[in-house]
Amino acid sequence: MESVKQQAYLGGCASRKTVPFTSYDMGWVVLCIGMAIGSGVIFMPIQMGVKGVWVSLISLLIAYPAVHFMQEIYIRSLSKSKACEDYNNIISQYIGRNWGIVLSALYFLIMLNGMLSYSSAIVKDSASYLQTFHVTSGSVANSPWYIFGFIAVMVAIASRGERFLFKVSGPMIVVKISIVMFLGLSMIPYWNINNLGLNVFPGFSTLLVDVLLTLPFAMFSIFYGQILNPMNVAFRRIEKDPEVATYRALRVHRVALVILLIGVGFYALSFMLSINHQQATEAVSAKISALALAAQVMPGDFVRVLSTVLNIVAIFTAFFGIYLGFQDALKGILSNVMGRFAHKAQGFQRIQGCVVAGTSITLMGAWVAFGVSAMLLIQITVPIYGLVACIIPAYLVLKVPVLQEFKGFKNTYTMVFGIALLIVPLMIFVEN
Repeated sequence: MESVKQQAYLGGCASRKTVPFTSYDMGWVVLCIGMAIGSGVIFMPIQMGVKGVWVSLISLLIAYPAVHFMQEIYIRSLSKSKACEDYNNIISQYIGRNWGIVLSALYFLIMLNGMLSYSSAIVKDSASYLQTFHVTSGSVANSPWYIFGFIAVMVAIASRGERFLFKVSGPMIVVKISIVMFLGLSMIPYWNINNLGLNVFPGFSTLLVDVLLTLPFAMFSIFYGQILNPMNVAFRRIEKDPEVATYRALRVHRVALVILLIGVGFYALSFMLSINHQQATEAVSAKISALALAAQVMPGDFVRVLSTVLNIVAIFTAFFGIYLGFQDALKGILSNVMGRFAHKAQGFQRIQGCVVAGTSITLMGAWVAFGVSAMLLIQITVPIYGLVACIIPAYLVLKVPVLQEFKGFKNTYTMVFGIALLIVPLMIFVEN
């Protein structure tokens, strides 16, 4: 039965062997992994150390299948459109142009949150390193010339397309996953089963609140949804058969997810076995990351060097990865608006790339220059992720006739998980 489904899904391809796994596919696997290993990995072990092993285990058992289901449904729900240019173009084919721009705005807000956060980090951290290594006599973090110039260079690199990013980001992402695995292995001598707190089981109400609060950390540790639509569009662009393009996108997703599950899962377990509840609580109070705590647990400068390298490559690769999604979102909104003016739309297409790049540099540069805090935007992002990445694709599967073949347990699970993410901010108030 499964082989019959596979043959039907590939639209005439006799077997998986007819769709080879190429270096292009591997490039997307690497970008997906690079996108996922970010703040979720850096802060998830701390959250798990504070909440305990039972909360952590339940959160992972809920979140990890949900991430797989949501990203698979997300790819499938985008795969049935006739045209495939950007998120707005695809979603508008299902629900119309007016609702399309509303959902595109939410999609854009998710991407904007990541871009603003990473642009601030990349400018501030690079300026700090320049001063630390005496390249500059003082900090240039507040210099408008440095802020806009540095961001312009990053945008210029990221705008070159996915093949160029494979060459730039690929080696850095390999370094990043290698460091994560090395840190997990290097903590083995510090393992202590008592750190798990197996004998401490919270009450039901506390368990429920803590699990909901830990779900975002678990989700973001292996989540790369921001890059799925650019990947989907890229495969549709190079494959004549949309079904083959979708198959390749799903295959990349599954390979990347397996690698992340093994790497991140081992890293999180190793960390929990190496730190106790008090150390994790102190780390939260001091607002330090898992990497900084690892440097305290393991003596010597080597871990500090690794943490610095990981910080640099994590920020750069995440910036490049999320820019593909940000560019996709911004292009979609601009195309939707300009498409309402037919006499202007054709001319706009010729300058769209420059407009997107200029808008990106202006938005990110102004954000960094004015020193605006990203905390408010981050706090409202989790519900929007639940809405855009979970609820909307699941709802489309239920309501759009061409997508109803994807109805089932995975779709229902994704919908429920999205609803859980919507109430996470409420749980913060309940906890406090």
